[in-house]
Amino acid sequence: MRRAAAAIMVGLSLALTGCSAGAEPPSDSPDGELTVFAAASLSGAFDQLAEDFEAANPGTDVLPITYDGSAVLATQLLEGASADVFASADERNMAKVTDAALAGGAAAFATNTLEIAVTPGNPLGVTGLDSLADSELIIVLCTAEVPCGTASETLIEAAGITITPASEEQNVTAVLSKVKSGEADAGLVYRTDIQAAGDEVTGVEIASADAAVNVYPIVSLADAPNPALAAAFVDYVLSPTGQKVLAAFGFGAP
Repeated sequence: MRRAAAAIMVGLSLALTGCSAGAEPPSDSPDGELTVFAAASLSGAFDQLAEDFEAANPGTDVLPITYDGSAVLATQLLEGASADVFASADERNMAKVTDAALAGGAAAFATNTLEIAVTPGNPLGVTGLDSLADSELIIVLCTAEVPCGTASETLIEAAGITITPASEEQNVTAVLSKVKSGEADAGLVYRTDIQAAGDEVTGVEIASADAAVNVYPIVSLADAPNPALAAAFVDYVLSPTGQKVLAAFGFGAP
């Protein structure tokens, strides 16, 4: 009986030790700092994803994310900028990075389409793309090199209209800012930007928007300072949890 009791005590001791050890993060749990380059249109969603990722992975620190036009970010990476993860608003600019062997295969994680942002209440009565051909309107677009500009060109050409923009911006955030501030009457931005702007702008849907769907790819970079953490973040964005966050911000499924 004494031997049996001793065996039970040893077993309990081992079980308690195991429980104590289980309270610690596993040895292969990602940790450290993470640098992310992401398209400007992802700012709200990726700030939330970064916060959630850190909460789910104690010991990680997602540094302030660098947001800009995808073409600008791709150029910075090609010129030697250091980052762990790149999320583009289109496949063309991602291809610049993967074709240069700066990353392997990228994975699509979201989609987006364009809407027309106008001043609150739509006082000028913009009804669709045709309205933007009015030379009296001050229109702002993205430059053709960035994804929102490429999509805008596609829709404008398909509609058979001519639009003369007052300015062409390097990212969609700049276009939206000009409409918010009253510097422009209207601008082509993503539907997610309209949602995020709330009552600062009014969105006018484009009937042909599905003719220019932007597919967003993400990749961990070959020279990532923290490759394990980069891979974990990419997996998180692609996971059902990450997809739920993106959907809440208005992004479509990949």
